Amino acid sequence: MMVPVALLLLGAVTAVVAPRLLARADWRDREPVVALWVWQCVVAAVLLCCALSMTLSGAAAWQAVRGHVFGAAPRAVVDAYALGATGPWAATIAVALACAGLWSLAMLVREVVGARGRRRLQRTELLVRAPLLPGEEAAGGRLVVLEGERPDAWWLPGAAPRLVLTTAALRRLKGRQLDALLAHEQGHDRARHDWLLHCSAALAGGFPQVPVFAAFRDEMHRLVELAADDMASRRFGRLTTALALVELNEDRGVFGPGPTPQAAVRQRVHRLLTPPDRLPALHRLRLTAAAALVPFVPLLVALVPGLRALG
Repeated sequence: MMVPVALLLLGAVTAVVAPRLLARADWRDREPVVALWVWQCVVAAVLLCCALSMTLSGAAAWQAVRGHVFGAAPRAVVDAYALGATGPWAATIAVALACAGLWSLAMLVREVVGARGRRRLQRTELLVRAPLLPGEEAAGGRLVVLEGERPDAWWLPGAAPRLVLTTAALRRLKGRQLDALLAHEQGHDRARHDWLLHCSAALAGGFPQVPVFAAFRDEMHRLVELAADDMASRRFGRLTTALALVELNEDRGVFGPGPTPQAAVRQRVHRLLTPPDRLPALHRLRLTAAAALVPFVPLLVALVPGLRALG
C-alpha cells in the first residue's frame, strides 16, 4: 500500500514545486511553445500520479480489479506490492480518486459543449449580420467583414473556419497588418490552442482549490497568445504584428497610464517591439526532453516494486 501513497505524495509535490519553478524561469516569454509543452507535461504528471494511485488502490481493495491489473504478472510481482496488507483506506482512496476523475471528465465535457454552443450562436449571428447572397456558397477559411464602429477581430473555428473583422478594423489595418492578424489567428487554429484552453479551464473550474490547475489555466491563456504572436511575426515581422495589435486595441485604453483588464496586450506589444533573445537550439531541446521525462517519473515509481521483484 506504500506505492499509492507515494504516488499521491509525488503528485502533491509536483503540483506545488513545478509551478513555482516555472514562475521563476526567465525563458517562458522567450520560448512560449516550450513553456506550453512543459506545462502540459507537469499537469500530465500530476494527473498520472492520481490515476496510478487510484489503480493500485483499487487493486488492493478489490480482487476483481487486482485480476485485471496483475492478471498476467508473476506471483513475485504481486507479492512485491503487498496488496493484501491494506486497511480500509485503499477503497476510500480509490473511490475518491475515481470520483475526481469522473468530475474532471464532466467538467471537460461541459467546457467543450459550452464552447460549441457559443460557436453555434456566433455562427447564427454571423449569418444574420452577413447573410449569403443568392447563389453564394459558404467557403471555408474565408474572411467575413461585419459593419461595426469598434475595431474588432476574432477567429471562428469549426468545419469552415473564418476570420471575422469589423469594418472599423479593416479601415485601421494597413497592408500586411491584416495578413499578420490572419496568421496569428490561423496559428491558434493550427496548434489547436482551443483544446489547451478547454482542458485547462475544465481542471481549474472543477478543482478551484488546487493552485496548480488555476496557474495552468492562466498560463495557457497567456502563452498561446505569445506563441501565436511569434507565428505571425516570423512571417510578417514583429513591427507589423505589433502595429496590428495597436490598431485593434488603441481605442480600448490598453496603452493608457493606468492598469486595464487588457494589460496583457500592452505586454505583448512591448515584447514584439523589444524581442528577447531566443534560447539556443540545444537548450530548447534539453528543456523539451526534460519535460517529456516528467510524466515517466510516476510510471517509474509505480513499477519499482515489480522491477525489483523481477530483478
